[in-house]
Amino acid sequence: MTENDSTDRLLLDAMLGKLTTYLRMCGYDAAYILDEGGEWGREPGNDPSDDEILAQVEASDRTLVTRDVELATRATDAVLLSTRDVKDQLREVRDAGYALTLDDPPTRCSACNGELRPVDAAESLPAYAPDPAETDCWRCRSCGQVFWKGSHWDDVTATLEEL
Repeated sequence: MTENDSTDRLLLDAMLGKLTTYLRMCGYDAAYILDEGGEWGREPGNDPSDDEILAQVEASDRTLVTRDVELATRATDAVLLSTRDVKDQLREVRDAGYALTLDDPPTRCSACNGELRPVDAAESLPAYAPDPAETDCWRCRSCGQVFWKGSHWDDVTATLEEL
């Protein structure tokens, strides 16, 4: 893989929440096993067993991304990471063949993995969001969160460039 491939469907285990956010911002369909009420309807504190994770990987046709050696060896398709630091994890993902560039325009919600849609200039937004007539904004089709290219976008861009 040399570019972000929309067919890359990933499932990240419980140890990789921050990495999940980066991968979503890079356009990957990156499900996180601990997303509350997400694809598998998890409730807080109800962590899945390894067997449940493997069943979800197979049922959803995803590649498992994990730091768990035993779990990775049991999966049909897995990326095994060895570090706890998110920047080092990003390097390992890149070295596994995944492109790490921000999707421009953004396509995935960093909070829930839903698809983003452009916000119309006349659409009303929450008070915290910029005016969509002046700044391009996107809204998640699933959770409704609003995104724009602000300081967080710049921070993630800088982190990816450091790699």
